[in-house]
Amino acid sequence: MPKASDLTELQNVAFRVIKKRQPEIDGFNWLHGVALAWHDNLLFASFGINKGKENTASEEARSQTSTDGGQTWSSLTMIDDGEEADLAVSHGVFLSHAGTLWAFHGAFYRRLEKVHTRAYTYDSAAKRWQKKGVVAESGFWPMQEPHKMENGDWIMAGLKVVGGVGGLNDPAAVVISKGDDFTTWEVIEIPRQEGLGLWGESTIDVEGSHITCISRKHEPKALVAHSNDYGRTWSPMKPSDLLMAASKPYAGRLSNGQRYLVNTTTANSGNRRSPLTIAVSQPGEASYSKVFCIRNAVFPQGQGESHPKAALSYPYAIERAGRLYIAYSNDGGRGANRNSAELAIIPLDQLNTP
Repeated sequence: MPKASDLTELQNVAFRVIKKRQPEIDGFNWLHGVALAWHDNLLFASFGINKGKENTASEEARSQTSTDGGQTWSSLTMIDDGEEADLAVSHGVFLSHAGTLWAFHGAFYRRLEKVHTRAYTYDSAAKRWQKKGVVAESGFWPMQEPHKMENGDWIMAGLKVVGGVGGLNDPAAVVISKGDDFTTWEVIEIPRQEGLGLWGESTIDVEGSHITCISRKHEPKALVAHSNDYGRTWSPMKPSDLLMAASKPYAGRLSNGQRYLVNTTTANSGNRRSPLTIAVSQPGEASYSKVFCIRNAVFPQGQGESHPKAALSYPYAIERAGRLYIAYSNDGGRGANRNSAELAIIPLDQLNTP
């Protein structure tokens, strides 16, 4: 793997700010977990936001929309702020399917207690979100949008919160639907190598009945597990040969058959959440063969915050019309996930491999 200073930097990338951190104006101190979706020719973004600290009961889920492909963004729209005083609803994922935009968000009580997933649908006429209730329990928090499998079910990757704040007993997990019913999901915990502690925020790559799950660890190395039966049973999660910062990864497949992984994957970054990188394969190949730099922590030439200690983390990606849209958090060097929500728009031809 190349060192950070040796990465090829992507060209012709457009950078935008979705939600600027401005607590002196709106009171919000914390933001994290940006998700993206295209629906009815609108670009949607969502995230968890909090006037207090991370993983506390004042967390709430908000969304914004863009009519011009991410250049400008609407004001905040409430998804859910929790109907109970000690209930938090935080960041989640989207799914646009059969004319309906769904959102699935992690929720918890007090300080990461009784973690579960709640669902919402968007009412385009009223421009508001409708609550569909709890759809997955057992500690599941979604990290990537659902993927439809060849057997007709959908699978969604995430984290199973067992140990809670500061714990090492929080495995990667997936949930599986019954066909197109998105109101009830079965939680399947991914087993792990004996003695392996992790905060199992995970992402998946789906190819027929074979599914690869990539998860973060507390150390800078990607973990991997495999399923050959549509996610029902799994090999134990174990360390791979891929160096990766301990941050939520995001994997996908481009329309030309290239696999990709967004995180910080370099030979010398360790757990530093910069630069923001994308590892790609050649079309149709299973292994990543090149790592590109999306942007560095110090970035005076573009929109978004620039700071030597900036953490660029928790990416989420979606492809449309020859471009890959990648949303991410940028803490501007402040720490504690006191983030802005930002966006990189990459022309797909920039991701070609020799």
